[in-house]
Amino acid sequence: MQIHRDRFPGQPVLDTAVSHAMLRRVARGDAPESLRLYRPDDALLFSSLDARRRGYARALEVAREFGFEPVVRLAGGHAAVFLQSSLAFAWASADPDAALHIRPRFERLAGWVVAALRRLGLDARVGELAGEYCPGEFSVNLGGRIKVMGVGQRVIRGGAHVGGVITIADTSRLRAVLAPVYAALELELRDETAGGLADIDPALDAEVLVEALFEVLRADGIALSTSRFDPAIEQEAHALHPFHAPETSAGARTLSAALAPPRMTTQPKTLLQIDD
Repeated sequence: MQIHRDRFPGQPVLDTAVSHAMLRRVARGDAPESLRLYRPDDALLFSSLDARRRGYARALEVAREFGFEPVVRLAGGHAAVFLQSSLAFAWASADPDAALHIRPRFERLAGWVVAALRRLGLDARVGELAGEYCPGEFSVNLGGRIKVMGVGQRVIRGGAHVGGVITIADTSRLRAVLAPVYAALELELRDETAGGLADIDPALDAEVLVEALFEVLRADGIALSTSRFDPAIEQEAHALHPFHAPETSAGARTLSAALAPPRMTTQPKTLLQIDD
């Protein structure tokens, strides 16, 4: 598995576009299975489902008022907060039958995260909490009380992307922006279910978590190779940039396409989007 730690500071829309470009490379066979583990900018990632809601425009305004750049995410679900103190992840794998293996990928990724958090002494569990933000069957929580990881999946021809964020600290900022954004979108939220690892152990940070994840992946028999992206990926990402900027016409077309009837069914609330 190729590990990428590259950051694109000050460009949260480009950051998502880079993960999109990575997925396309892997699906084409131009890159091996790849995992990005990176520190994001403050951003609020919205989905095509959010864009359909009448409060979407106001939710974008609220995000910016709180200092979070809105981004159109790769998968479905609902609004999720990326903080500079958090750890974002993007796992791209090649699979000619990607749409048939959705659940195993979710289970594998969530299993890695739970195992890493347990190595750090945390009571990590997979499962949705009532009233959590961006609810999903494969969310990870601590002690059945606070959600610390959200995950979504996007399937394209030849491969799949499983991505999301693990919140470490800054719980007060997380809750402060989630509450008005979810109110604008008219979505249920119990903001006390949103939290981070440092709520339990203030000594934890993103780098400690990365090392724990590496230990889990190696224990799973995965050979890791770390490298930087080549410069061309930024060019590829810039071409995809309009699909992840909320106000662009390309983004609007992408959102409209996502509303087409699905070609398959899956478990509810798995935050899935399937594209050609």
